Amino acid sequence: MEKAIIKTVQGESPAVTVPCLFNPNEYTFRKSNDWNAPKTVGTDLPDIQFTGGNSATLAMQLFLDTSVTGGDVRDTVNKIHNLMKINPNATGHGTATQGRPPFVEFQWGQTWSFKAVITSLTERYTLFREDGVPVRATLDISFLQGERTDEAETRAQNPTTVGRHGYRQWVVSEGDTIDWIAFSEYGDATKWRYIADVNNLDEPDRLKPGQALAIAPLP
Repeated sequence: MEKAIIKTVQGESPAVTVPCLFNPNEYTFRKSNDWNAPKTVGTDLPDIQFTGGNSATLAMQLFLDTSVTGGDVRDTVNKIHNLMKINPNATGHGTATQGRPPFVEFQWGQTWSFKAVITSLTERYTLFREDGVPVRATLDISFLQGERTDEAETRAQNPTTVGRHGYRQWVVSEGDTIDWIAFSEYGDATKWRYIADVNNLDEPDRLKPGQALAIAPLP
């Protein structure tokens, strides 16, 4: 499964590429247009007037885990956080001399990308080593479209099982067993065979922490 990445667009300095430790389960596009409905005397249905389009947004949650490798998960978090910091030397896009954060691109494989700026980032740490170093985090991240792209390219689906409609992703933690996952997802531990079949698991009793499993809708 090809890793999604967040990178600065061509021309931004310094050039930065941040691989996502795990691909997102899902993502949400939002596009809106502004219409004005001026008050009109004598009618209950005024003529609406188009006043302009708004940039599209892309929102997702990223799961980060370094409990297996033993690293500090903040090493990756900080690289993404830095993409919101102001570069005092960056110009253009109405910034005059004040500087601005870099333009970035979220890219998943060769099927689509989204060129944008990061507008919000929420970090939540959920697992720690004995010395207090965080090894697991989730990031809620939102992008605002910054460059016009071909709609078909932007909205194309990444060709992975998890990207299919109705599918979810389970990232295996220490101690997880496939029958426990089946019970948690379907309420029936015997559905472990279905999970094994969907993910082509030859040894379903040997799951590894950090392993991503597709959770498909029951037939």
